[in-house]
Amino acid sequence: MERIKKNFGFGCMRLPMNGSGVDEEQMCSMVDEFMANGFNYFDTAHGYLDGKSETALKVCLTSRYPRESYVLTNKLTNFFFKKQEDIRPFFESQLKACGVDFFDIYLMHAQSAEIFEFFKKCRAYETALELKEEGKFRHFGISFHDRAEVLEQILTEYPQIEVVQIQFNYLDYDDPAVQSRKCYEVCRKFGKPVIVMEPVKGGNLVNLPERAKAVLDELGGSPASYAIRFAAGFEGIMMVLSGMSSIEQMKENIGFMKDFRPLDESEAAAVKRVCGVFESMNLIPCTSCRYCTAGCPKNISIPDLFAVMNAKQIHHDWNADYYYNTVHTAGGKGKASDCIKCGKCEKACPQHLNIRELLDEVAKEFEKK
Repeated sequence: MERIKKNFGFGCMRLPMNGSGVDEEQMCSMVDEFMANGFNYFDTAHGYLDGKSETALKVCLTSRYPRESYVLTNKLTNFFFKKQEDIRPFFESQLKACGVDFFDIYLMHAQSAEIFEFFKKCRAYETALELKEEGKFRHFGISFHDRAEVLEQILTEYPQIEVVQIQFNYLDYDDPAVQSRKCYEVCRKFGKPVIVMEPVKGGNLVNLPERAKAVLDELGGSPASYAIRFAAGFEGIMMVLSGMSSIEQMKENIGFMKDFRPLDESEAAAVKRVCGVFESMNLIPCTSCRYCTAGCPKNISIPDLFAVMNAKQIHHDWNADYYYNTVHTAGGKGKASDCIKCGKCEKACPQHLNIRELLDEVAKEFEKK
């Protein structure tokens, strides 16, 4: 972690796309812009873009820059192993996909109470620490999606953890489901540096409702700038990640993070007012990570249905109904009412949403006879 140059990282879960593939030409330009401005931290996982994130990094970063010039983080995800013996071959496949001999940081991915128990059953932490001893990666950590008490349990059982990645943004700061503030405080208690994911909450803090946007427009900066600077302004925050899908987004973010300054008093007050707008609108706090869709037996595009539900709440027009009936439930995709209540989606949801209940509400709104 000593080679990290600045506190802003390139999160590679959302990349510029050309059809179903990564737009490698634009991504190369983004990597070049990022590196030229003194930033060097890249974050990926095998599940991001169905493996295309790793291979895009090989094409656009690791084959084009000296290994010691960048910091690369990858993750061990529960979807890709069933027993301890699967972990090493999977890890080696990640090195190959990324085109490197070692990772700088390796995270136990999306830890929750349930997933942590699975990792312990498979001795995943122990296997990863063996790989670290062998020089396969340099620093060991976790990414985390659960209650603060579970994080405290994990950090107590595995003091070898060097860094913790948590969801942290101004909308989730005091949210009782996400518990951003409480999880941050646990990290501080244990002296663990924090990596921030979802500082703009999957774009929700960029594409703001009109009333919320008006609050920030008074200040003159972009919505993204206030969200990312909010997260980066806390003591102990080592890195704030942003998923950027265009060179324009990259340049904008670099513009306000190159010479970083925390929010001032008036900006912090404005952010609090934006939170009040969101609370009054009762929107579904989905980040479109799409973890919920992988195992859905009815092929329901859950994040898209939640997005049209939110759009209906914000705009109150017929466009949301059109998208629900002709786009997001077409081509073999399930409707909200097709949900069989199996609960697989809720187990996978980092936001701990009551997805089955929310789908019932979506069905009532859009499937009226």
